[in-house]
Order: sequence, then structure tokens, then C-alpha cells
Amino acid sequence: MWQTIKQIPFWQKVLAGFVLGAMIGVIFGESATVLKPLGDLFIGAIKMLVAPLVFCAIVVSITALGSQVSLKRLSFKTLAMFMFTGTLASLIGLTVGSLIDMGGSMDLVATEVRERHVPGFAQVLLDMIPVNPFASLAEGKVLQIIVFAALIGIAINKVGEKAEPLKRTFEAGAEVMFQLTRMVLQLTPIGVFGLMAWIVGQYGLSTLLPLGKFIAAIYIAALIHIIFVYGGLIKFVAKLSPLQFFRKAIPAQIVAFTTASSFGTLPASTRCTESMGVSKRYSSFVLPLGATMNMDGCGGIYPAIAAIFIAQIYGITLDMTDYMLIAVTATVASVGTAGVPGSAMVMLSVTLGVVGLPLEGIAFIAAIDRIIDMIRTSTNVTGDMMTAVVIGKSEGQFDEAQFYAAEDEPLKQQARN
Repeated sequence: MWQTIKQIPFWQKVLAGFVLGAMIGVIFGESATVLKPLGDLFIGAIKMLVAPLVFCAIVVSITALGSQVSLKRLSFKTLAMFMFTGTLASLIGLTVGSLIDMGGSMDLVATEVRERHVPGFAQVLLDMIPVNPFASLAEGKVLQIIVFAALIGIAINKVGEKAEPLKRTFEAGAEVMFQLTRMVLQLTPIGVFGLMAWIVGQYGLSTLLPLGKFIAAIYIAALIHIIFVYGGLIKFVAKLSPLQFFRKAIPAQIVAFTTASSFGTLPASTRCTESMGVSKRYSSFVLPLGATMNMDGCGGIYPAIAAIFIAQIYGITLDMTDYMLIAVTATVASVGTAGVPGSAMVMLSVTLGVVGLPLEGIAFIAAIDRIIDMIRTSTNVTGDMMTAVVIGKSEGQFDEAQFYAAEDEPLKQQARN
């Protein structure tokens, strides 16, 4: 029996936990709130991960870029494109999330309400500098952890060979944290079961109705980002036809949508970028890097809309400072944590923590994560291919004639040879 359960896809287990929790909440009413500690256990485990995971992952990502001396300029331009589109993705997510009333008439009450002190813009910048890095780690101040980790990574690169032992230590630490994250995320079905039983038992079945609007908001924002941001960069920066780009990108987009895996889509995205005329040398560099670090869907759009959704269902008002913190945190931290399985959920917990929103809201979103993950992954993979074309063309790693060639022309050429 245990072997049978292990063979069930993870997303199906999470969905089963969601459905069973909701059923228990409907059947037993307020008595189902006794199951809430299962959810609290899951939330506590995620909180445990955030500070060490973000710290190790950011240090490793910075040092990894610095080690590619021969590709320094390509690395910089590629990373700059990732950050640029990630920022736009966050802004699009914030805009769409703010325009759609996803919470409806829901008004949940958070079990833990933080006192919300709103600092000015200058104070926000000052607060990003960790006066005591160890205190920042202990208190889970994510922005300060990110800044300190980035400075450590830069310093390791500058020191060079003498810092290799420390670099290897952080790499080992990151691998340990990635493994621990995988272990904790296995608790997701149990945590979702406990939280949904509590929420539905206490507030009723009507709490599930806004999920449709939330899904629609994610898909709308993702399509806007793909068509206008990626299409615009192809049109106005690379001076190429967006229609031709999307025509050749469709096979990889379909694989990404059905598998919900950026790494699983690598063979298809590699084939598509080569048919677009990107050199194999650059595509073999940018696509794996993008699958690890370029997460416009997971790290930009998703945390922004999810944070607004959770704020709406708990009746919490967000101001411009909160929006700015969401955008900065989602964009920067996603670069370091994107390689982790389940990174979207980890990123969401980071974002919610920064603006003081209740983590219990994750239970709503975890159950429908597979539906959302399909469009998130398609967005990520499309962004990787767009970056390969735009940066590849600017660096002479691109064949424009091949870009406009018919889809099957390379195969015909191989057959003639």
C-alpha cells in the first residue's frame, strides 16, 4: 500500500489533501478545527527553511556567475535581462492583482497578526543593510539576508583561490538546504489537509469560491507578460518578428505547459532556440542558467498576485511600500531559490513574511498549484528563449537567416549533407 501511495504524483497528493480537508470541514464544522496543528506544523517547517536557504542559495548563485571568467560579459547581460523582465513581471502581477477583486466577500482572521509599521522610502533602503547579520538570520529579515549574502558572494569572487574552501562550504550548505526543502515539501499534503479542514470548518465552504478569480488573474498576467514584454523585447530590442519567435517557440511552450518543469523542457527549448538561429554555444549556457535563475512566472507574477489575494481574503490593506517590497523581494530572491523544487511556495512564504501577511493563506494556493504551475513554467521557458535570442543577437551568437527560415529547413539541410 505504501508503495502505491509513493507512486501517486505529488500534485495529486496535494489536491487530495485539499479535497479531504474541505470535506472534513464541511462534515464536522467547527470540530474540524482540531486538525489545525497539522497545518501549523507545515507552516513552521517552511519558516525554518527560509533564512538559511535564501542565504546559501544567493551566495552560491553569485559565486557561480563569477567563476565563468570567459563568459563574464554574457553572464552580466543575461542576468541583467533576467532581473529586468523579473521586475516587469512583478509589476504586471501587482497591477493585475490590484485590479481584480479576488477575495470577494471573504474576510478571514489571521491567527497571528503582526503590527504593521509603515516606514518611509529612505527607511526601507536603510533597513536593507544588516547592522547585525546574525540577528537578521535569526529574525528572518529576508531583504537584509539577501543583501548580506550577495556581498559575501561578491567578496568570495574577489578573494579568489584563497576563498575556495569557503565557496565549497556554501555550495555544500546549499545542497543540504535544497535536500531539506525537498523533505519539508513532502509535508505539503498533510499541511494543506489540516489547514483546509480548519478554514472550511470555521468559515464555511464559500471560502473556496474566489480561487477561480485567482487562477484567472495568474493566467491573464502571464499572457500579458509573454505577449507584450517578451514580444516587445523581440520587436524593439532585437528588431525581429515576434510572430516568428512565438511560432518557433510553441513546441517548447507546449512541453512546458504539460510537464510544468523548466528542466524537463530543456531538450525542447534547446531545439527551438537552435531553430531560431541562436548558436549552440550560447543556448547551452543561457537555457540551463534560465531554468535555474529566470523565474518570471514563479518569482515575479505568482508571488505578487498571491500576496494580494491573501491580503484580500484576510481583509488586510496593502500600501505602496508593501507593493514595492513585494516586487523587490520576489524579483531578487527568486534568482537564488529558483533551482529548488517547490521554489514557488518557498518564494511565496518569503514574500508574505516580508510584508507581514499570514502564511496560512498558502493552503488555498497549494491545492491548485499544478494548474498555476503550468502557465508559470510556460512563462519561464518563453523568457529563457527570448533572452537567448535578444542577448544572442547583441553578442553575435545569432543567425538571422536561420530565424526566418522555415521550421523544417535545418532538417532538410542535414538530410542533404
